[in-house]
Amino acid sequence: MAGIDFELIKKLREETGAPVIRVKQVLEEEKGDEKKALKILKKEGFEKAAKRSDRETGQGIISTYVHHNGKVAVLVELLCETDFVAKNEVFRELGDNLAQQIAAMNPKDVSDLRNQDYIRDPSQTISDLVKAVIAKTGENIKVGRFYRVELGI
Repeated sequence: MAGIDFELIKKLREETGAPVIRVKQVLEEEKGDEKKALKILKKEGFEKAAKRSDRETGQGIISTYVHHNGKVAVLVELLCETDFVAKNEVFRELGDNLAQQIAAMNPKDVSDLRNQDYIRDPSQTISDLVKAVIAKTGENIKVGRFYRVELGI
């Protein structure tokens, strides 16, 4: 591994979805600097995600969230290319996170949702969050419809 720690390669691979060989190559080019390597790998992942944006998304899941007080509920349609990705834990986690985001922030439509800062990490938008999962899964992912119901409103 030419001085690059395998655990670091594994960590960046899990965070970005980039191939192990590419992670190792970027780490070597950046002399083991994890932050620089992560930035480069995320940028490459976002670029790949942009190239996938017109692929058909005929599969997916419907994620739900009911707030602990029982007064707000959300259904969100999350679309992908294959049933294989729809069953993937990373994809399902994205659906759960989006449902919680919608419950908390009450976006008016999908476009508004995409532009919101992510409630768990305001340094990234919902659009960035979706692109990161696209990079990890290698498939186009889109937020379809969503419904938010609040008691009395």
